[in-house]
Amino acid sequence: MSAPGAPAPPRSSLAEFLRASRARVEPGDVGLPDDGRPRRVPGLRREEVAQLANVSVDYVVRLEQGRSTGVSRQVLDALADALVLDDAGRDYLLTVAGPPPRRRGTTAPQAVPAPTLRVLDALGDTPAMILGPCSDVLAWNRMAAALITDFGALPPEHRNMVRLAFLDPAFRSLYGDWSRVAQDCVAALRMEAGRNPDDARVTALVGELSVKDTDFRRWWGDHRVRGSNQRRKQYVHPVAGPMILDVQRFALLERPDLMLVSYTAAADTEAEAALRFLAGWAPRGPVA
Repeated sequence: MSAPGAPAPPRSSLAEFLRASRARVEPGDVGLPDDGRPRRVPGLRREEVAQLANVSVDYVVRLEQGRSTGVSRQVLDALADALVLDDAGRDYLLTVAGPPPRRRGTTAPQAVPAPTLRVLDALGDTPAMILGPCSDVLAWNRMAAALITDFGALPPEHRNMVRLAFLDPAFRSLYGDWSRVAQDCVAALRMEAGRNPDDARVTALVGELSVKDTDFRRWWGDHRVRGSNQRRKQYVHPVAGPMILDVQRFALLERPDLMLVSYTAAADTEAEAALRFLAGWAPRGPVA
């Protein structure tokens, strides 16, 4: 049995994800008529999922109870269609339905290659950082510190974007759309938990946030996963004022465990002017 708040084992993750996804789909979403019968729970009935995926109701029951293994790709694709999953949802479904991943243990702090640190420095007035698998902030330039927070003043174990989103009031107030940002963080962490369910770092982070924050606990139970690598976010910076920035994530080809994140503003906008002001205000120093 998993500890409270801990990522579930792969078979349980598949069962929980299927149940949560089914609850989010209404009959009209998939072209089914409303038969007038009262529904005890939101979303599709199991027999409707079975009909749409062309499998037996018993098979759907066994999947949702975590009693089936070795699900074929054809069935998984049919279930993804029946549950109207987006690309991220399909990827997650395939991940948690596949063979158990090789046990990895705890995610150790990752050393950022020197050439990558030079990239951060070369970005100059563009805020940028390097994230590890659990959204740990491993390196950042002066503009990322000026825009988001002084990562260097935090203990290394607290330099985590998901943890900051829920447990740091100043970080929370930085976002004009905090709820969406925080739910994106939860969805990204769930995707990582699906890839590496035995990672002690993921388990510890999920456990801590589940205990300390009710929003995290509720959104973790929604079983949503994130799809896009580019999001437009609203910031309310205490010095530079409000700005809308495009946040993009780039996987490093030679280090797929690391991600470069950049924050940019559209040309000739108030946000671009705010970033220029922030660049002049931020102290200069080496990349951390």
